[in-house]
Amino acid sequence: MVEVFKTNVTDLAQADLHLTEIHQTFRDYKANFDLEDCDKILRVKCTTGFIQSVTLINLLQDFGFDAEVLPED
Repeated sequence: MVEVFKTNVTDLAQADLHLTEIHQTFRDYKANFDLEDCDKILRVKCTTGFIQSVTLINLLQDFGFDAEVLPED
């Protein structure tokens, strides 16, 4: 499963910190940021099941950043 989030992460160093935290917290997730996109996209793929979107959003909020799931078109 893949989930795409809109974020307000703008800095590569911030993104790297978040990716480290995501990968340590969710061992089955593969995540990456696209900071060049206007929505500062965070893409997350889970190799074993569903993505815990609310938990992931809360994790980013704990660091002072916003995230929301982008609806599928």
